[in-house]
Amino acid sequence: MPLKKVIIADDEAAARTILQQYLEDYPEMEIVAQCQDGLEAVAAIDRMEPDLVFLDIQMPGLSGFQVLRQIIHVPQIIFTTAYDQYALKAFDSNAIDYLLKPYTRERFNQAVAKVLTRQGNDLARLTALTDAVSQPEQGYPERILLESGNKMISLAVQDIAYLAAEKDYTRIYTLQKNFLSNYGIGVLEQRLNPAAFIRVHRSSIVNIHHIREVYKENNDAYLVLNNDVSLKVSRGYIDNLKKLMY
Repeated sequence: MPLKKVIIADDEAAARTILQQYLEDYPEMEIVAQCQDGLEAVAAIDRMEPDLVFLDIQMPGLSGFQVLRQIIHVPQIIFTTAYDQYALKAFDSNAIDYLLKPYTRERFNQAVAKVLTRQGNDLARLTALTDAVSQPEQGYPERILLESGNKMISLAVQDIAYLAAEKDYTRIYTLQKNFLSNYGIGVLEQRLNPAAFIRVHRSSIVNIHHIREVYKENNDAYLVLNNDVSLKVSRGYIDNLKKLMY
C-alpha cells in the first residue's frame, strides 16, 4: 500500500501527542506536519499536499471549517473536536469521519479504517464542503456553504440579494439574513455568475434578480432592492447597469 502523508492540526499539544501515538500503529502513514492553528494548517496542507488531515474544529486563526474553505489542495479529512454542539453529523456524508474528544484507540482505529479502505482519494464528497453543494455545467455554484456561529449554512446562490465589502472580508446579504465571508469581494466576484451578479460599486455587488427599481438623484444613480435597501451605483460601474437597459 502506498505511503499516506498525514497532517495533524490541533491547537492542543496533548491532542497532537495522542494522535501521534495512535498513528504509530500504522507504518503506512507518515506524519509530515503538525499545526497549532488554522493559518498554519492552510499553509501546510497546500504546501505538502497530504492524503489525510486530522483537523480540529476550534483553533486560533481559522476554525476547521474556515480551513476547508481556504485550502487549494483538498485531502481526506477526519474532524476532531471536544464540542458536540457543532452537529458534525451533518458532515458525515462529506468528511471521512469525526472524532469526539476524548476518544478511545478503538474509535480512532475505526476512523482510520475508513481511510484505508477507500479507493484513491475519492474527494467528491469533501469538495462539497469547500465549494458548492452542486455545480452547474458552466462552473458557477448553485449553492454555497457559509459559516454561521458554530455551523455551516447551505445557502442557495439565488437567495443572495447583494454583497458588501468589509475591509478584507465580504458581508453576504439575503432578504432576511446576512453572513460574513472570509473572502474579499473581488474573489467572490470571480466565483459568481456574471449573468446574475453585477458590480455596481467598488464595495458592492448585486443580484439583478433582486433589483426592484433604479432612480437618479443629484446626477447619481441608485438601485433599490426587494428588501428596500438602496445602493449607490458608482460612475466607474455604471456601464454594468446600462447593459441591462432596453
